[in-house]
Amino acid sequence: MNSRAPLRWDIFCRVIDNFGDIGVTWRLARQLAAEYGRIVRLWVDDLSRLHALCPGADATKAWQVVDGVEVFQMSEESGFERPADAVIEAFGCGLPENYVAAMATRGVKPRWIILEYLSAEPWVREHHGRPSPHPKLNIARTFFFPGFVEGTGGLLREADLLKRREAFDAQAMRNKQAFWQRMNLPAPRPDALCVSLFAYPHAPVQALLEAIACGATPVVAVIPEGPVARQARDGFGASRDRLEVRYVPFVSQTEYDALLWACDINFVRGEDSFVRAQWAARPFVWHIYPQAENAHVAKLNAFLDCYGAMLPPPAAQAVRGLWGAWNVVAGAPPLDAAWAAFAAEREGQRLGLRRWVEALAGVGDLAGKLLQMR
Repeated sequence: MNSRAPLRWDIFCRVIDNFGDIGVTWRLARQLAAEYGRIVRLWVDDLSRLHALCPGADATKAWQVVDGVEVFQMSEESGFERPADAVIEAFGCGLPENYVAAMATRGVKPRWIILEYLSAEPWVREHHGRPSPHPKLNIARTFFFPGFVEGTGGLLREADLLKRREAFDAQAMRNKQAFWQRMNLPAPRPDALCVSLFAYPHAPVQALLEAIACGATPVVAVIPEGPVARQARDGFGASRDRLEVRYVPFVSQTEYDALLWACDINFVRGEDSFVRAQWAARPFVWHIYPQAENAHVAKLNAFLDCYGAMLPPPAAQAVRGLWGAWNVVAGAPPLDAAWAAFAAEREGQRLGLRRWVEALAGVGDLAGKLLQMR
């Protein structure tokens, strides 16, 4: 770590897609404080979303300290004390004008870092760490791009995350039973495939559940409360044929890791759960956030090219097929056939995931790389 790394950090987050933005910034804030001893303030405009991810956060308090992080309700009328030594503008959310004005008056200007969205596209390495001059003020800004390869900002990962997952797996039966007890549910039958399902509301949930129900393998589908759960209840119910559907509460970030570890296949969405699914080292399916003119398809394919290179060819083909069908990409196979092929190639995926996780860990963790920036 850079010994001259700033001590005081301000992180600004505007909640756009429910949980992805706040999920990333909350993990980052906690890690900077807990592992790197930084003094961190998190400014967020929607505390109710933070409360869902961290029940210890009070959505009614405009100021509070949670897990060693000062949390502030942000608005354009917010009053700001002296700006921090380093400022993170998460996902180009924009900083309040009065805060920027205060930054400009400091003799030693804060480091202004624009934390961008995660992408595997080749251009990311070219733009990571590049300056972004302010159009009016003499303040340097720097782009910071998370990524999957050397030359990028890496992924968020707590120092003990992989060891915690390995400890869970070492006593898998006991830890899975404990998880289900916390959910007030019995453990699934030993021969059942356990699948967690987290997606955006426009996902073809009904078609997927129908495809799973028609398969030969018994499956328990675990759906956190939210729009997808309501869609599944209305169109499918609780069980049919070889499929049992379980609805669980929307859980904290810590408990979500346990959910991923307790399942055999994980459907995830956006950015935060997408990254956690990779560290979980279980076969996973990404529901990518849709963008205008299908820009998200290029982003999806770029990741599949990178990740798929780590998988045996049949597994890589099965992954691309189901991811395409789940994201309704033109030319993708039918969802039922794609699901059957994906489920049949789980072992190949697990082998490739071990190599993939090792490679990701070698890139370095995002928080540590932020502190190394000059």
